[in-house]
Formats: sequence, C-alpha cells, structure tokens
Amino acid sequence: MKTVFIGNLPSDTTEQEVTDLFSAYGRVHGLRLTRDVFSGLCRGFGFVKMEGHEARAAIGGLNGQELRGQRLKVNEERAPTNARGGRRHR
Repeated sequence: MKTVFIGNLPSDTTEQEVTDLFSAYGRVHGLRLTRDVFSGLCRGFGFVKMEGHEARAAIGGLNGQELRGQRLKVNEERAPTNARGGRRHR
C-alpha cells in the first residue's frame, strides 16, 4: 500500500472529486484532505492510499493535470524530516 500526496488543490475540492480522479487508476483504499479548522475548506493538499502499481499509475497520469485551472502536484508521500534536516526516527 502506497500513500500518494496530492497538492495544489482548489479550496472547494471534495473527497468525492478526488476519489473520482484517482479511481480511474485503481481502487482508493483511503483518502484524507487537509481542511482549515475554522472555514472547513480544503487547505490545498491531501493524501490518497492505493496499491503500489495503481499509485504509480495515478502519479504518472495526474501529476501536472489541471483541476479547475490549478495544476496538480501528485507524488509519493515522503517521510517527514526533523528541524535539523534529517529524517525523523520512528
């Protein structure tokens, strides 16, 4: 299972809209859009869980595509880094 980062989303993006985009490449196992606490609007990014080969196909097919005038950034989620620039240990 891979987690795919999707960025540069319009603020009025819905979970259904993102699911429909990614479903063209395979089954979406999970989806989380980051929302503003006060307004409830999408903060412009989210994460989608898919099988590895389907995730790679979605990245290749959706990265750079436009959604309502905004060019999407789609890539594999990267591990968070700590304040000194190294990878965080889990």
